[in-house]
Amino acid sequence: MTDGKPVLVSGVKPTGDLHIGNYFGAMRQQVELVQSEKYKPFIFVANYHALNTMQDAEEMRKRTRELVTAYLAIGLDPKEVVFFKQSDVPTHTELAWIFDTITTMPYLMRAHAYKDAEAKNHEINVGTFNYPMLMAADILLYDAAVVPVGQDQKQHIEIARDTAEKFNRTFKTEVFKLPEPYIMPEVAVVPGVDGRKMSKSYGNVIPLFTSRDELTKCVMGIVTDSSGDRPENVYAIHKLVRSEGELEKLYDEHRGNYKMLKELLVEDLDRYLAPIRAKYEALKNDSGIVDEVLAKGKIEARAVSEAKMEEVRRAIGVA
Repeated sequence: MTDGKPVLVSGVKPTGDLHIGNYFGAMRQQVELVQSEKYKPFIFVANYHALNTMQDAEEMRKRTRELVTAYLAIGLDPKEVVFFKQSDVPTHTELAWIFDTITTMPYLMRAHAYKDAEAKNHEINVGTFNYPMLMAADILLYDAAVVPVGQDQKQHIEIARDTAEKFNRTFKTEVFKLPEPYIMPEVAVVPGVDGRKMSKSYGNVIPLFTSRDELTKCVMGIVTDSSGDRPENVYAIHKLVRSEGELEKLYDEHRGNYKMLKELLVEDLDRYLAPIRAKYEALKNDSGIVDEVLAKGKIEARAVSEAKMEEVRRAIGVA
């Protein structure tokens, strides 16, 4: 069912409008990994993880469809990938509960998300506290060989490995394989229009599927430092769509003319994003394709994960 290829697993939360930071920072690399045909990919909409921050049913449905449509628009081929909703595969939460029973609270208190929330004096819900167990289930159900992550997310894979080892040791079995992190090369940290990392929470994004007019407005609003010859925030975004060799010449020709350099960035970004934007709009008008992709993914993901859960149930003595 996995074609003899090593399995790749990746989950994406449907928590907001996609921006070019999402695309250049992770989405593009995920699609390139799938297109390499080295792996059997399982990519899922992590809608149960999203519940920690989103408690609006209509918003959840809307964002889920947008996310699937976006991945199709940027080139993810549903024939080559098992694309599904986490909530469509009940074994994820079943296995997470089993992992909860062998995991200590002090261990989970080491998780970055928990420590960050605690440092900010946030009220921490149980889902935020034990989300690493659900994430471990997401990964281990499919015998993942690799999980593509940024360097700052490597801990998630370490926790999944620890959990797999502890389960195998506790129940004297070899049910779970140990996954490896795939640290994506050249993962771009895309600056927002204010120079900080592009993030919805900062309100500094350039939307991925925005119109040419809105794109122009965003780019012309990029904060620049008037003390230099080159607007560094503009340049950092520009090099995502054009080679640095070309840009050196271009920025030298227009040294100090920030308005012209921003206009050139608008042209290059729009040229790059226009085909993706057009495909996204076309897919939005064909609502059946998202349902079709998710229905196919649901069947495939359930078959693989249920076979693994049968092993788990026998190992723990409930079957």
